[in-house]
Formats: sequence, structure tokens, C-alpha cells
Amino acid sequence: MNWRKSNSPSMSALAVAEVHFPDQARKVQHLFHVSETFRSMCEDLSVVVETLGHLDDLPHDEREMRRQEYDGMAKALVSEIGEALSQSNVVSLRRSGEAEPGSR
Repeated sequence: MNWRKSNSPSMSALAVAEVHFPDQARKVQHLFHVSETFRSMCEDLSVVVETLGHLDDLPHDEREMRRQEYDGMAKALVSEIGEALSQSNVVSLRRSGEAEPGSR
């Protein structure tokens, strides 16, 4: 997986999580704002992704070892966040007759 896709100094932890779960952006946003644990996982992922973007500054022999280490951390965090999303019971309710966002 290419973690640089979500690596931008201006991206928030929420934005990084949304990049990894674009189909669940609403649920990500909701959990980010109501769950300190979920928010912490997103912040950790953001730090790991940012660190991955700076590994090119390291000497070659250390770079690959660190890349594998941080790549593993990123994958584990994405998995944890995905699990939290699948276990959450956030349901988006619409009033009768309301159009679904983006359906116009």
C-alpha cells in the first residue's frame, strides 16, 4: 500500500483516516468526534504516515528497516480503524422524501 497518498503536512488526522476509508467518511467523521479511542488511532496513523514520508532522509541501510517497521504499524492501525468502523453502529437517518447527498 502506498502511504504517501495520504501524506501531506497540512492533512489532519481525520483527513488521513478519510483517505484510507473514503466509502465510510461519514462514519469516520462521527467516530472521530465522539470517540477518544478512535481519534487516538487516527492521530497515531497520521503520525506514522507522516514519518513514512520522511524516511528518504535516512541513510539507505536504516531507511529500509524503518520503512518496514512503520509500514507494519500503518497497516496495523488501518486494520484497527477498520475494525472499529465495522463494529460501530452509526446509522445515517434521512427524513422521508430527502434526497441522498450527491444524488442530484
